Amino acid sequence: MGRILFGGTSALLICIFLSPKFIEFLRRREFGQQIREEGPEGHHQKAGTPTMGGIIVIIAVAVPFLILTDYDWRSVGVFGAMIACAVLGFADDYVKLVRRRSLGLRARTKLVVTIAISLGLWYVARHEAHLASGLRLRFVDYTIELGPFYPVLIYLVVAGTTSAVNLTDGLDGLAAGCAAIVLLSYIGIAFVTEDYDLAMLAGCLVGACIGFLWFNAFPATIFMGDTGSLGLGGAIAGLAVMTHTEVLLILLGGIFVLEALSVAIQVLSFQTTRKRVFLMAPIHHHFELKGWSETKIILRFWIVASIFCAIGFTIYHQSIR
Repeated sequence: MGRILFGGTSALLICIFLSPKFIEFLRRREFGQQIREEGPEGHHQKAGTPTMGGIIVIIAVAVPFLILTDYDWRSVGVFGAMIACAVLGFADDYVKLVRRRSLGLRARTKLVVTIAISLGLWYVARHEAHLASGLRLRFVDYTIELGPFYPVLIYLVVAGTTSAVNLTDGLDGLAAGCAAIVLLSYIGIAFVTEDYDLAMLAGCLVGACIGFLWFNAFPATIFMGDTGSLGLGGAIAGLAVMTHTEVLLILLGGIFVLEALSVAIQVLSFQTTRKRVFLMAPIHHHFELKGWSETKIILRFWIVASIFCAIGFTIYHQSIR
């Protein structure tokens, strides 16, 4: 427990103390957020806000983790997935900001890199951590043996989670707060199963998210960018794989699932009927256009995320008794 608290506190303090200088550096380099013209009108005033704050989040996690870790393969696998996804996000941010390519990296490039990251996570899980290649259905206490299809599951978890967290990163503090709540549940899951090194890494992630929220809370002075959202998504996906909670993640990360589903529903509806289900997707923009304040949306989404995680953790705890 001491390592978890120390790691989380260290990550939080690193974020708080490094962020002001980093924000100043980003402003000097004019690495500011570009706002979509079709986005909510209130977002246009955020144009130019420094982005790529995910770099600080990753540093804040890495420093205490690398000092305190026992280098258990499970935690190393999650850490590696986080770093790899963050590097992909950084490349995407770099192309958008420096190369002035609004769409960032090409979709094919992201696909290939995500597949490579998933295969790396699969290799560590199977051949280093020696995890079973099964899909655990904790709702009914049943395991489906996947065999050679296990890497496919890991790809779906990594791709789905990183995309969903990235879609949620649309309001000040929304993604960081929701990620902290999900990661807090993973501290509990890892602690219950006595995976203390994994719990310590999750603790560092929670601390970094909370420290980042000090500057990312409404009105934000820095955004995490794809560096942060993909990095956090990769960490959550890695934790799901290493704790065999891939299916349970649908509930634990329910708020991210709702955000991703709202986009899928909107696209499908418009392509088939030329009508929109939501005023704008992801769904947090729908509530913005309904007149909800940004703070109200963020707090209510945090509450919903907490409810999802509480239910998910209860199911997990019952499944191991």
